Amino acid sequence: MLIFDAHLDLAMNAVEWNRNLLWSVEDIREAEHGKSDKPDRGKNTVSLDAMRKGNIGICVATQIARYVKKTNPLPGWNSPHQAWAHTQGQLAWYRAMEEIGEMTQIANVNELNAHLKLWHSKSSEKKPIGYILSLEGADSIVSMGHLERAYEQGLRAVGPAHYGPGTYAFGTNSDGGIGEKGRELLREMERLNLILDLTHLCDQSFWETMDMYKGPLWASHSNCRTLVNHNRQFSDEQILELISREAVIGVALDAWMMVPDWVKGKSTPEAMKVTLDTMVDHIDHICQLAGNSLHAGIGTDLDGGFGKEQCPSDLNTIADLQKIPELLEKRGYSEDDIQNIMHRNFLRFLQEAWQLP
Repeated sequence: MLIFDAHLDLAMNAVEWNRNLLWSVEDIREAEHGKSDKPDRGKNTVSLDAMRKGNIGICVATQIARYVKKTNPLPGWNSPHQAWAHTQGQLAWYRAMEEIGEMTQIANVNELNAHLKLWHSKSSEKKPIGYILSLEGADSIVSMGHLERAYEQGLRAVGPAHYGPGTYAFGTNSDGGIGEKGRELLREMERLNLILDLTHLCDQSFWETMDMYKGPLWASHSNCRTLVNHNRQFSDEQILELISREAVIGVALDAWMMVPDWVKGKSTPEAMKVTLDTMVDHIDHICQLAGNSLHAGIGTDLDGGFGKEQCPSDLNTIADLQKIPELLEKRGYSEDDIQNIMHRNFLRFLQEAWQLP
């Protein structure tokens, strides 16, 4: 089954962590053997080869670069200009993958439909993986002119904040509203018909953003607060609000977001019984709230700062996402429901959002 993954930090892995995503997952792990600069060295799960093996033919792929002010203890760049430059380096990697036929950027309905036709064809030739460009955290947007330039480069979705206080909104583990800069960003995003990604927004910024933004919106990689009580997750009230706005929520595979009481660096997927079926718990919760299967999707965030040490125990590589349809079927989901969750919901969302005047 075709899979749409709504959140992968591919360029971050390539440019910042020096992973050659043209290699197999196993070759990347071997190259990182013995390295300890990051907790997930040698435990990656994603490569372009593994995506093809898992029929993950289309994804939302990110640019990410945090700007931190002097008082912010989080890691990041010391000026928005440095952050912008870093996102441009990430864009250059995507362009390089396009040049050799490994990936293809999708920025409108015609390109989306052409890519789906190619991916569904019986051609034996290697098919490029389609990607929709998204910006995770808007700190690198120096000015609204930079946002328009990014749009011209193919940017189609923006999450205003990541972790902590940002320029345009407050993110995970922080509190505050969007302020005038945030409102300016949202006005310009609406003018450009950019997709607003509500992932990572703190509660106050979430509600202020929802009150103001009238354009298309989704949550690329977020789980359910009812199941894991943390501000990173969405409350039922927030999920219902997203459903009322015709949003799709991509469920993520970071273990601490999947089960309560996870201790980073100490807990293990095996001991905490984290499996792909745990992911289905979050998918099912969204579907039960909606009363249908039209608002849940896949947004794995695999290799987004964690690897096999902090993802489902029954997932070796991203290709193992193909186990999810059977798990959904065991829960009583129909073939139509399963296809909605695995790819149709996000595809329908894009086709509708991009056909707006």
